[in-house]
Amino acid sequence: MLEVKLLTPADRARWDRFVLDCPAATFFHRAGWEELVGGVLGHRTWFLYAERDGEICGVLPLAQVKSLLFGNSMTSLPFCVYGGVASMDVEASEALEAEAERLAREMDVAYLEYRNVSPHHADWPTQDIYATFRMDLAADEAGRMKAIPSNRRNKVRRGIKAGLSWEIDQDVERLFPLYADNVHRHGTPPFSRRYLERIKEVFGDDCDILIVIDAEGVPVSGMMSFFFRGETMPYYAGENLRARDTAANDYKYWALMARAAERGCTVFDCGRSKQGTGAYVFKNSWGFTAVPLHYEYRLYKRDSVPQNNPSNPKYKLFIEAWQRMPIGLANWLGPYIVRNLG
Repeated sequence: MLEVKLLTPADRARWDRFVLDCPAATFFHRAGWEELVGGVLGHRTWFLYAERDGEICGVLPLAQVKSLLFGNSMTSLPFCVYGGVASMDVEASEALEAEAERLAREMDVAYLEYRNVSPHHADWPTQDIYATFRMDLAADEAGRMKAIPSNRRNKVRRGIKAGLSWEIDQDVERLFPLYADNVHRHGTPPFSRRYLERIKEVFGDDCDILIVIDAEGVPVSGMMSFFFRGETMPYYAGENLRARDTAANDYKYWALMARAAERGCTVFDCGRSKQGTGAYVFKNSWGFTAVPLHYEYRLYKRDSVPQNNPSNPKYKLFIEAWQRMPIGLANWLGPYIVRNLG
C-alpha cells in the first residue's frame, strides 16, 4: 500500500538516505532546504514523501511563495535550480503529483512549477530558456587544464602569474561582501548574510566556501559551492572590481576544480543560466556542455508561464534604480525583496 506523508524531523535522516540513493534526486531535494526555505525565508513548505511497506520510494519538496509583488505560486523548489519529483517508480510519482495538485488548488495559487532536470510531461506548459552546464573533471591538474579552451587557460595562467591563491573558509565573513558587491552591480537584491550562514550550518561539509586572495593578501573573489554524489556545483559567488585586473573570476573556477578533485569529485556542474545572458556565454566559453532544463507548469490563474527573471524587460527600471542605491541600503532592503522572487 502506497501512502503520501509529510516530512517530520524524525524522518529527515531516512529522507536524505533516499535522496542519496535515488538517481533522479539532486542536492536540492535534501531535507535541509525545508529549514532554509521555510525556517529562514519564512515560506510555507510541504516536503512530501511516498512510502510503501515502511520504505520511502519518492520525494517532492514544495514551497509556496505568496507576495504582493510577484503573486501566489507553488514551486519545487523555489530558490533552487533543480526540483520536482524524485522517485523510484511511476506509482510514487503519480501519487506525489496528485497531492501537489490538491495542495496547489487548496492554496489557490496561480501556478505550480516543477524545476525538472529531465522532461516528465510532454503536454504541460514548459519553460525551456534555462540550461545547466556540466564537465567531467580529470583527477590530475594537467588533465583539467587541457580540458579548458585556450582563451580561458590563458586567463587562468594570468591569475597564477599575478600571484592569486585560494583558501577555504568555514564562515561567510569574507564571502558576503564580495557576493553583495557583485549582485548590487548587477541590480539584483541580495540574500541576507544570515541566509548564507544557515546554508553552511545546515549542510556542513557538503558546502564549501572558497576565497581567492590576490598577491597583497586582499580577498577579491569568492564562491559558495555544494557537493553531492561526486559532483560539485558553485552556487553563490561574487567578486569586487579589483578582481578584473588579475582574471580572478576565471581563476576562481579553476581553483574550485582543484578543490573538487581534492574531494574526489568527477563532475563539475556549473549551474543554471538563461539563454542569451552573459553567464550563459561565459560558461560556454569554459567548455562546459549545456544541458537544457525542463521546467514544467500547471497553470490555474495564468495563460502563460511566468518570467520572473532579470531579463524580463518590465524589471529594467527596477534594476537600474537598484544599481544606483547605496549598497548599505541595498543590503538591508534586499533580503525582504529577494525572498519573494523564488
